[in-house]
Amino acid sequence: MMKPPDVTQIVEGEIADYWYAPDGILYSYSKSPKRTVKNITENIALVKRITSDKIVPLLIYLSNSPVPDKAARKFAAEQVPNVYSAMAMISKPGLSKFIMNILFGIKPPVIPMKSFTDDQKAKAWLTQFV
Repeated sequence: MMKPPDVTQIVEGEIADYWYAPDGILYSYSKSPKRTVKNITENIALVKRITSDKIVPLLIYLSNSPVPDKAARKFAAEQVPNVYSAMAMISKPGLSKFIMNILFGIKPPVIPMKSFTDDQKAKAWLTQFV
């Protein structure tokens, strides 16, 4: 797992912790609480504060969390392009595909998304979206 530099401040949130790197990529360490419209809304506000309201690529280390209800899934899918230009998901094989299927069902995501098990490859892929 890619570690933030010692001088980087980790910004803690309810559903994820973040650090925004000089390379323009937002790094996220997902937490396990169930996603709701309320905590997703709060998280989006947090991300916008971290990035100064800039739409940025996200490299996220996924964790297991309960399946969000339909309203939370719909809301999250609608909000993704308002905060992220692309998303690289780091996880155990199968987890990110499962999450993408839950979030986006039969409708494809509106931003580029890709699953990785190697964070260096994920970072390299995301650089085109900075």
